[in-house]
Amino acid sequence: MKKVFWFTGLSASGKTTLANGLIEFLREQGLSSILIDGDDVRSGLSSDLNFSEACRYENIRRIAEISKLLLKQLDCVIVSTISPAENLREAARQIIGVNHFVLIYVSTPIEICIERDPKDLYKKSNAGLIRDLTGMGSKFEPPTKYDFIIDTSKQNKNDGLALLIKSTKITQ
Repeated sequence: MKKVFWFTGLSASGKTTLANGLIEFLREQGLSSILIDGDDVRSGLSSDLNFSEACRYENIRRIAEISKLLLKQLDCVIVSTISPAENLREAARQIIGVNHFVLIYVSTPIEICIERDPKDLYKKSNAGLIRDLTGMGSKFEPPTKYDFIIDTSKQNKNDGLALLIKSTKITQ
């Protein structure tokens, strides 16, 4: 199995929580895997980029290229990143390869994400401290093409992961 599991959704939707759960499951199955978190990439590799459309594209391109390289060495690469536009997700799919790319849309409603807000991003956005937060000042385009969808306001992590694992047939 050589797959990149690409989690997309709003901030605080549950992407990284689900991604960490998937990593744990894969390792229990003896599959090598790694998590690439969008926040970590933004604070390091892509710290030179702002949130313009061109820079958002470049950030996703970098993540996809790294994922493609890592997939040569590992069974699975797990990516957790907002990737707010269809063209960004499609670019990632093309770079990684359509046979290796699994898009998981974490469709949790923004109202729930705002309630959770573990990093106070929505609070900062409402206070004018963050101008282009996705879902608030910057648009999020829900995916039209995805392999799996989960709303973490309706399913807990374990139930969501069980369905994901079953539907994507993750086995050794």
